[in-house]
Amino acid sequence: MRVVCPHCKSVNNIPYKDSYKKANCGKCKSSLLDTKPTELNEFNFDEVIVNSEIPVVVDFWAPWCGPCKMFAPTYEKSAKNFPLKALYTKVNTENEQNLGARFGIRSIPTLIVFKDAKEVKRVSGALDETSLNQLVSQFI
Repeated sequence: MRVVCPHCKSVNNIPYKDSYKKANCGKCKSSLLDTKPTELNEFNFDEVIVNSEIPVVVDFWAPWCGPCKMFAPTYEKSAKNFPLKALYTKVNTENEQNLGARFGIRSIPTLIVFKDAKEVKRVSGALDETSLNQLVSQFI
């Protein structure tokens, strides 16, 4: 399956398994098991969405947004449950206004799940960890 490295954004082909003990990027050698949400911008957004065979969860947020700040630790914690099962990403709508406009982001935080390069689910507002895990699990 194709997986985008969260560090250098290069595309890696790895065998599909139920779990992984080790998986490193062929280009930068960083671990593909790193679950820390990665920042996307206008220049790498489409490449990541199109080249990822695992679901890509995008958190549209802004630094001035109180609910976004409160949701961030929950988002990071949930990401740890899905190494190489889902790619957790973030888009700062303050810096990436074109992406916010392109996807019609009217309130933040807004989560969009992409599967096979298509939007499959959109949720506005902060979720608790259980709800977020259930949302992501639907698309794995």
